Amino acid sequence: MRYLPLGPSGVLVSELCLGTMTFGEGWGFGGIDTSTASQILGRALDAGVNFVDTADVYSEGKSEEILGAALRGLRDRVVLATKAFGRTGRGANDSGLSRYHLVRACEASLRRLGTDRIDLYQIHGFDPLTPLDETLAALDHLVQSGKVLSVGFCNLAAWQAAKALGISEARRLAKFVSAQMYYSLVGRDIEHEVVPLCLNENLAILPWSPLAGGFLTGKYRRGQEQHPEGSRFATSRFGEFPPVDKDRGFDVVDRLIAMAVERDTTPTTIAIKWLLTRPGVTSVIIGVRHPEQLSANLAATELQLPQSDLDELTELTNPPALYPQWMIQRQAANRVV
Repeated sequence: MRYLPLGPSGVLVSELCLGTMTFGEGWGFGGIDTSTASQILGRALDAGVNFVDTADVYSEGKSEEILGAALRGLRDRVVLATKAFGRTGRGANDSGLSRYHLVRACEASLRRLGTDRIDLYQIHGFDPLTPLDETLAALDHLVQSGKVLSVGFCNLAAWQAAKALGISEARRLAKFVSAQMYYSLVGRDIEHEVVPLCLNENLAILPWSPLAGGFLTGKYRRGQEQHPEGSRFATSRFGEFPPVDKDRGFDVVDRLIAMAVERDTTPTTIAIKWLLTRPGVTSVIIGVRHPEQLSANLAATELQLPQSDLDELTELTNPPALYPQWMIQRQAANRVV
């Protein structure tokens, strides 16, 4: 297990992060109780994982409660991350990124997690009703109060993140240190603009759903009439999530399965290993429903995959360049010396 810097924070986190969206019942594909959560957490810690991620909306706060119980006596062994933005109640102000909501959401997360600090507090999305200045000032207040140590963002466009970094720099507020974004072999959209921004600003990239909701595990095959029972990709409350171009996606799955047979491993392990080699990626967020499922995820840290295999997967899944990227690349060629 490698340990890499969490952006400019000075904190080292394991290259795999244990995601806890499956803790609790509220999201339709979880069901993990405190006992099973403790087993999963224990196995992850024994394997060297020191980074754990949750959110206040997972199972309506139950994920944080279960994680908090599982962490009793183990709190200082992990870098603990959670998120705020989504709806946590029926009130008009029970969602969003206003100071009013963020301060209350942070205090509620601290109570559920049973801790006095959140090591990485992330905004879970973009709030069109709240100016970024207000959100960033609220986050800085939480940092100055000691309730939060570092801040990050999830699911922002590059221009939104860049604007936020500029505001924080100008006003001397706590700056984002990480970007938690969807990233997988069949979901490489962030390579257009978010990845270059993160590389330029030294932000840690934390991919969520590295297996595209389970699509890349090999359970989903071309021509299936029904999805595998209990599969996350098909049972999400959002429908098939995250979205996948299936025609192209099944080509990737076919190659992953063949490659796994050749290398005596699993499609899961290879898909995660590929992500671990991508520029800017610091820690890949893995989520499981059973302790046994951890093995294929953890094996990615030890898998020795030939560069030719990595190159083949990269070429197979390359997204088309969008404008102005293709124009920038073309014009940059004239500056090569």
